[in-house]
Amino acid sequence: MKPASAALLLILPALLGGCGDGQDTGDTGQHKRPVHRVETLTVRSEPVSLQPERAGSLKIRRQVRIHSQEEGRITQLPFFEGDAVKEGELLAGLDDSLLRAELQKAEANLHKARLDAERLAGLADKRLVSEDERARVSTSLEVAEAEGNLLKTRLDHTRITAPFAGLVSERLVEPGDLVARFDHLLTLIDPDSLIVQVSISELLLPSLTRGAPVAIRIDALPGEGFRGRILRIHPRLDAASRQGTVEVSFEQVPPLARGGQLARVSFSIPPRDRLLVPFTAIQRDREGEYLFLARQGKAHRVRIETGLRIGEGVEVLSGLAPGDQVVTRGFMGLTEGKEIGTHE
Repeated sequence: MKPASAALLLILPALLGGCGDGQDTGDTGQHKRPVHRVETLTVRSEPVSLQPERAGSLKIRRQVRIHSQEEGRITQLPFFEGDAVKEGELLAGLDDSLLRAELQKAEANLHKARLDAERLAGLADKRLVSEDERARVSTSLEVAEAEGNLLKTRLDHTRITAPFAGLVSERLVEPGDLVARFDHLLTLIDPDSLIVQVSISELLLPSLTRGAPVAIRIDALPGEGFRGRILRIHPRLDAASRQGTVEVSFEQVPPLARGGQLARVSFSIPPRDRLLVPFTAIQRDREGEYLFLARQGKAHRVRIETGLRIGEGVEVLSGLAPGDQVVTRGFMGLTEGKEIGTHE
């Protein structure tokens, strides 16, 4: 080997040993991991009042379907849809000629039975009639009276009157039609019983009370607002939607309002201390919802239970405490125990 080549081989290892990878190794010679930068928000418990608005439908609470209790031909049906009727007015009349003839026959039988009873009563005083004969005549009199009362009741059923003052909403038959027993003839509604029926989340229901004031808007009546109160809160929830039904009454029913119209109800819920976090801070996996918290320079993953969404925030019901620092940005690559650098 030439002297120049041998010198070059001796210099090269020295040069290689003096070169580094350009990173600070520290005293231990190990590489220092970069800090994961995140943004955080300190959570505070603050009183929050709510005024949620929910859409619902106008509904007639009091209505009755008028059915026939006798069969026959319709002879009277004076009212049409939208007509106002007074309590006790005739809604429908049926042909009663056959029943009247049967009643006349029953009354004749009753008259005969009474004469027989009076005649036997005189003979009984003279002990000229047996006890069996007296019992037979007495039973015949009772049967005749019962038949007469039955026919009078059936005759009353051929005249159907309004059980309350209201409006006719359905007319399903016409004069001359033959109807059977229990056929649906008309429907009568009470317009003063108009309410708003809305579906409310199970999370809001505990904050509502019967009699609480509400504001009502009806889309078909723009520009007008109406006052009302919570009439009743149904005790059962829909298992699929977790929604409950709330009925709202008007302080004064709008004259142009109609059942089936769309209405919007604004509820006033008094202030209550709530823990709110931004909606974007909540993470989800197969097990549910969780947050990342910043504690002593490291990320910690905690399971939470959420409640209402309020604006851009979400109420946290459990898993979080006032003063906790919630990570709001910088989730990419963030894991449990990772060192983080924070700024709010």
